[in-house]
Amino acid sequence: MAFGWKLAGDGKNVGAGEVIRPDERLSYGRMIGLGAQHVMAMFGATFVFPLIMGLDPNLAVMMSGVATILFLLIVGNRVPSYLGTSASFVGGVAAIRAGGGNSAAVTGAILIAGLLLALVGVLVHFVGGAVVNKVLPPAVTGAVVMLIGFNLAPVAAKIYWPQDQWVAFITMVGTLIMAVVLRGFLSRITIFLGLIFGFIVSWLFDIAKLNGYDRISAATGKPFPTGTHRVDLSGVKDAAWFGMPGTHSPTFHASFVLLVIPAVIALIAENTGHVKAVAQMTGENLDDVLGRALIGDGVGTMIASAVGGSPTTTYAENIGVMAATRVYSTLAYYIAAIFAILFGLSPKFGAIITAVPGGVLGGITAILYGMIGLLGAKIWIEARVDFSSPVNLVPLAAGIILAVGDVTMKITNTFSIAGIAAGTIVAVLGWHLANFLAPESMKHKHGAESMSQIH
Repeated sequence: MAFGWKLAGDGKNVGAGEVIRPDERLSYGRMIGLGAQHVMAMFGATFVFPLIMGLDPNLAVMMSGVATILFLLIVGNRVPSYLGTSASFVGGVAAIRAGGGNSAAVTGAILIAGLLLALVGVLVHFVGGAVVNKVLPPAVTGAVVMLIGFNLAPVAAKIYWPQDQWVAFITMVGTLIMAVVLRGFLSRITIFLGLIFGFIVSWLFDIAKLNGYDRISAATGKPFPTGTHRVDLSGVKDAAWFGMPGTHSPTFHASFVLLVIPAVIALIAENTGHVKAVAQMTGENLDDVLGRALIGDGVGTMIASAVGGSPTTTYAENIGVMAATRVYSTLAYYIAAIFAILFGLSPKFGAIITAVPGGVLGGITAILYGMIGLLGAKIWIEARVDFSSPVNLVPLAAGIILAVGDVTMKITNTFSIAGIAAGTIVAVLGWHLANFLAPESMKHKHGAESMSQIH
C-alpha cells in the first residue's frame, strides 16, 4: 500500500500530456484545494439522496468520508475514488417504507446489500472480472438500472411535486437550463445549484405571500394553511455548530432485504465502470483490483448503514473532476474525506439541508429519477445491445414493465415480490433462460463487452 505521495515535478503545474498519478501529489496547498473541489462535486447528490430516502443527510455526508477512506485502504490506494450516497437504493427504500418499514429496517436491508456486494467482490477477486459480464451482461444491467429509475416516477409525481407544483416546475426548468448553459466545474454540481435556486424561488414566493390553493400537503392531501411558509429556517437557528449526528442500529427483515437486492446489480455496474474509466485515464491496467473495489464499496455501505447512514457508491462527478484537472492523486480523496467528516459533525449544516421545501425536491427528483432510468439506456447504447433479438427484447421489456407498473406477485399470505424486485428477477432470470433456449442465430450482439456507470 502506497503512502507518502511523491512530489510530481515542481508541485505546481501539470505539464501538457502529463497526469498526476495516484501515488503522486502537487504541493499540499494545491492538494487541499483539489480535495475541496472533490467535496463540492460529490456534495449535492450525497445529501439529496439521504433526504429523499428519509435518512439523516448529516450522517450520510460524514459516513461518506469514512467509507471513502476505507475504500482507498482496501484498494491499496490504486483506484482514486469518492464514495458518495448511492441513488440505486432509492426505489427499494421507497418500497420498504411503503410496506411499513422504518429507518432501522431500511438500513438493515442496505447493510445486507453491502455484504452481498462485498461477497461478490471476493468472488471476482479470486475468479476474475469476466464472471461479472457472464452473469450480468450490459443488456441485463442496463434494464435493471432503467427499471430502478423509472419505478420512482410516482414518488416524484405524487409525493413531492403536489406539495408545491409551481415551485417544483420552476426549480425543474431552472435546473434544466443550468445543466446545459453552465460549463466546467459548475456543470458538475448542477443538482446542488438547482437546490439553491429552488430555495431562493421558495423564499421569494414567501415574500410575495404566494400561498395559493395549489400548495398541497403530501401528508393530508389538502391545501397548506394560509400563511404557511415554504422556507422554515427556525431549526437552523436552534441547531448547534458542532455535534454528532443521530445514529441508530439497523434491524433485519428478509422481505425488505429482497427489495434492495436489485441495487447490488447497479453497484456492480457502477464500480466496474469506475475502475475501467480510471484505468483508461491513467493508462494503468486495474483489472486485478476490480474485486477489491467491489469489496471496498460493499464494506463502505456496511459500515455506513451499521450506524444508520446511507448506502455508498463510487461517484462519476469526481471522475469528471479528475478528467478536468488530470490529477489522480489519492491524497486529494483523503483530504476530501476529512472535509466531509467535519461537515457531518455540524448539526447546523444538517438543519439547513432538512429545511429544503418539498416543492424543490419535486423539481429535483423529476430530473434525478429520469436520469437514473436513462443511464440504463446509456449502458445499452455503449454496449451496442441488439434489440432486434428476442433474447434481449422480450425478457427485458417484461421486467421493465413489471417494475414501472409496480406489479405485485403474491407468493404466500405474508410474502410477496413487487416492483423493482419482481422486475429485476424477470429481467435477469428471463434473459438467461431466453439465452439458453434460443437458437445460435439469435445469440449475437448481447453487448457483453462493456459496462457503464451511474451513482
